Amino acid sequence: MRIYLCGVRGSTPAPGAEFVRYGGHTSCVAIAPDGDVPRLILDAGTGLRRVTGLLGGAPFTGTIVLTHLHWDHVHGLPFFSAGDRDDARVTLLLPEQEAQNEEAQTKEGSAGAEEVLARGMSPPHFPITPAGLRGDWSFGGLAPGVFKAEGFTVEAREVPHKGGRTFGYRVSDGHSAMAYIPDHCPTALGPGPDGWGEYHPDALALAAGVDLLIHDSFLRPDEVAAQASFGHPAADYAVALAHRAGARRVLLTHHKPDRTDDALDALAARFRPDPAVTVATEGALINL
Repeated sequence: MRIYLCGVRGSTPAPGAEFVRYGGHTSCVAIAPDGDVPRLILDAGTGLRRVTGLLGGAPFTGTIVLTHLHWDHVHGLPFFSAGDRDDARVTLLLPEQEAQNEEAQTKEGSAGAEEVLARGMSPPHFPITPAGLRGDWSFGGLAPGVFKAEGFTVEAREVPHKGGRTFGYRVSDGHSAMAYIPDHCPTALGPGPDGWGEYHPDALALAAGVDLLIHDSFLRPDEVAAQASFGHPAADYAVALAHRAGARRVLLTHHKPDRTDDALDALAARFRPDPAVTVATEGALINL
């Protein structure tokens, strides 16, 4: 599989000269079968705009899977040109949410998923609802478990993150496997053995033996005490989780919006002795 890092920033886009090298777009990873264009997209932050350029003028025909519904993971949807055209075919899947009212409880999963998404994408907050996207769009909810999408086997497991149900994903093509946990608050389960949070079974299972783990690294260790309540871990937690799970490589992503290129260079330098660790850069391509 080929993995395109289209957005590696967290919380809000980070424009400006001090964010050029690592990139300012928010969460989006596009996955393509070998020799093909991207068919599976994980998260739809503003980085989703970059996927259009990977398709060579063709419409997007594939599946978008959301980890959760925070703004930095969905704001790219109405600006995804390759998906917002008459000949596009898009399946969008998101973690099942609690129904807000009795009417919603009686709806089918697809209608319920669309309604949940529309809470943040509809007037007066935005000019159109998800139904206003052109092309053949369908919406569905996901429960933890294994499903097939665009020729890949995908496993969903719930991970702790503040402010809404959040899934991490493991994606395999039968030859290689990657795990994607871009938002993760391990301290929600206690300090853990290192003070950075618990290495809980679902996170370890997603990352077990993968060729690549893409993991939230929003904080530095010295920021955990004051800022872990925001819903994110230290980069050191991500690296330790990767080693405990036997992941071959770990990409540190979901960079804090004010973490400049120089600060991320410093993070990369701190982990340089460990060849398994890389700081994620927007626009990078990884072949597994």
